[in-house]
Amino acid sequence: MPDELSGAMFLGWEDYWSIALRRRWWILFTVFLVWASVWGISWLLPSSYRSEALILVEQQKVPDQYVVPNTSSSLQDRLQGISQEILSRTRLQATIDRFHLYSRPGVLSGMFKAGDPVETMRNDITIDLVRAPGRPEEFTAFKIRYSAGSPELAQKVNAELTSLFVNENVQAQQRLSEDTTSFLENQLAEARAKMEEQEAKVAAFKTRHLGDLPSQMESNVQILAGIQSQLQNTHQALNAARQQKLYLESLLQQYQSAQASPESSSDGTGSPVGNPSSAMTPGRTLDKELTELRLRLQDLQTRYTDVHPDVVALKDKIAKKEKLKWAAESDANVNSSAGKKTDTSDSAGFGLAQPQQTSSTSVMQLESQLKANQLEIQNDQLQESELQAQISLYRTRLNMTPETEQELTSISRGYEESKSNYNSLSQKQMQSQLATSLEQRQKGEQFRIVDPPSLPAKPSAPNHFKISLAGLALGIALGFGIAILLEFRNPRLRGEIDVDRLVPVRVLVDIPHLTTQSEDIARRRTWWLELGVAMVVVSLIAVGNLFAFHKH
Repeated sequence: MPDELSGAMFLGWEDYWSIALRRRWWILFTVFLVWASVWGISWLLPSSYRSEALILVEQQKVPDQYVVPNTSSSLQDRLQGISQEILSRTRLQATIDRFHLYSRPGVLSGMFKAGDPVETMRNDITIDLVRAPGRPEEFTAFKIRYSAGSPELAQKVNAELTSLFVNENVQAQQRLSEDTTSFLENQLAEARAKMEEQEAKVAAFKTRHLGDLPSQMESNVQILAGIQSQLQNTHQALNAARQQKLYLESLLQQYQSAQASPESSSDGTGSPVGNPSSAMTPGRTLDKELTELRLRLQDLQTRYTDVHPDVVALKDKIAKKEKLKWAAESDANVNSSAGKKTDTSDSAGFGLAQPQQTSSTSVMQLESQLKANQLEIQNDQLQESELQAQISLYRTRLNMTPETEQELTSISRGYEESKSNYNSLSQKQMQSQLATSLEQRQKGEQFRIVDPPSLPAKPSAPNHFKISLAGLALGIALGFGIAILLEFRNPRLRGEIDVDRLVPVRVLVDIPHLTTQSEDIARRRTWWLELGVAMVVVSLIAVGNLFAFHKH
């Protein structure tokens, strides 16, 4: 039967309300005892006061168009790096030793095993980012909170942490900037070495191909044209020298013939026999050559200056021709005067001696001039060979210029790339040095304390009001749980509804509960007493919660 009763009970809210009424004291006292225990324990917990500071992230004071920052870490990344540095065991242990933190256990702390002070301090530190107004994706400030057992201690320790964050940010920014500058300096040194290596290759190539470089093509063409002009002049001079050689040889042959037959070679006028006008032929030839040479000189002087080699050589040749003409005219005059003296002389033998002596002198002069002419021909031929060799050399250079230009372009490409990379790194390195100098002068992005660490007026923990409400909720849940458990453990038939649920028959007779007057009075007294006790319990709970709320 108990199993049948337990299976048929508690089907509606009326049943639960009935249970609450029957087990009201279990519920009430359970709620009160649990709440009172939790409320009392909360006041035994050590109080914690939280100090808060607000730090603003200031941008660098020099505009970016003048000095470009060489660090690009976001505020989150910077705070993470700085936090790891400040919250390290070494830093926190130094702060703990300086302020003697976590050395006094609380009322309930002695019941538990002491934890690591460094980890405890890390849990007491909170860092929250503050978003910019109107820009939810951007952070412009952050808050540092620290909780301690007293307001003064929380403020002092938070001031120490705030100062560490500000100073560490300065050092971190300088360190990052210096590292960037150092990296760029190393890269610049490597780029300089590579550029010098490429420059040495280009210089070696230019030295090896000196004369047939593309930049020398125009000068090579001009030099080749000049050499060809010199070759043409030398060729003309060589032809003139050869003509003069023929003339000197014919003149020498005439004088030698005259010396071989002195008696038959003269007709009393001093002219060679059989050719009266032959003495005038050399003079006319020299005049013709001098005229041609002077015309060539005038032509060269219109194109070159007086110190040009071709002009100087031509002037020297004209001077030699003029000397030769003067010598020929002198010989002709001497021969003419010698013939006249022979006709008027009393002795024929004496009259013939002087012309023969003069003719010998002319022969010697002609032989000397002929030797000089042969040397001139040899020099012109040697100069002609040298000029032809130079022409061949410069033509070879001009023919090699396209191939040399292709090779030089290939080599120069690596040099230009290295030079461009070096110039780019040099500019970046200079900008990075400016940024580093800016950070060293603390003109870059800095942390500025907007709200210094506050002195808390009330403890931030424990939250007695929340704990009290939690204890009340726990008591209510536990009280109802005990009441339901008792009902399941002791099932009974308490009314007509229970009988209807248990037996599927109609109740014919219902015997009411009959009480006496004294029982009614006792029941009313009990009801008022229970009401008074319940009011006291509820009042205690309400007063306790209000007190906890006021202290929060």
